[in-house]
Amino acid sequence: MTQQGAVLQGYNNELVKCIEDLCMQKEELNKQIQQAEEEKNKLQHEIQVLSEQLECVCENLSQKVASRNELDKILAETEAAYMKILDSSRTLLNVLKKEVGSLKHTPELKTN
Repeated sequence: MTQQGAVLQGYNNELVKCIEDLCMQKEELNKQIQQAEEEKNKLQHEIQVLSEQLECVCENLSQKVASRNELDKILAETEAAYMKILDSSRTLLNVLKKEVGSLKHTPELKTN
């Protein structure tokens, strides 16, 4: 009977050791879960911050693109108007040269 008691005590000791090992594994797993949750929360916060920054950058970019488009329009209109001025100036110069050429052939200017 003492031999059976010793075997039973051996089983009991082994069972207690297995339970202690499982408890240690559970504690380690709990630590890993807590670290993972902290990392997850940290990353979610960073994502939120980056999303807000991205939204600001996108708004700023949109405003700058709109401003650039408006400047492109103004430049195109200004260049077109300037080309008209150049064309008018060339036409005026040609008319003036023709008039001056006509005046040289008049008798009053030849005597001077």
